[in-house]
Amino acid sequence: MTKMIMTVVSHEEAQNVLDALVGAGHTATFLESRGGMLRQRQLTLFIAVDKEDLEKVLSMIKEHCHRKAAVESGGEGETGPRAVTTQLGGAAVFVWDLDRFEIY
Repeated sequence: MTKMIMTVVSHEEAQNVLDALVGAGHTATFLESRGGMLRQRQLTLFIAVDKEDLEKVLSMIKEHCHRKAAVESGGEGETGPRAVTTQLGGAAVFVWDLDRFEIY
């Protein structure tokens, strides 16, 4: 069975993920996106893989994506300026079964 992986990766880490995928013989379709609290630049990757390759591809994504904390000004609170801590980087990964996969 074929699986579809959709992963949202930080723009800074995306090239390393793509290089690892291509080096291992996989392909990915991607589009630029923005999101999160800081509206950071990201790539959303779509990767179709055989079920047998799923864990290998997920490991590649995990190896190249790392979360880190960032502190940003959150505006004025009751007692003055406040800081907001958020996470940058890393990857959000979604996996589902593909009933049909064709290339024309």
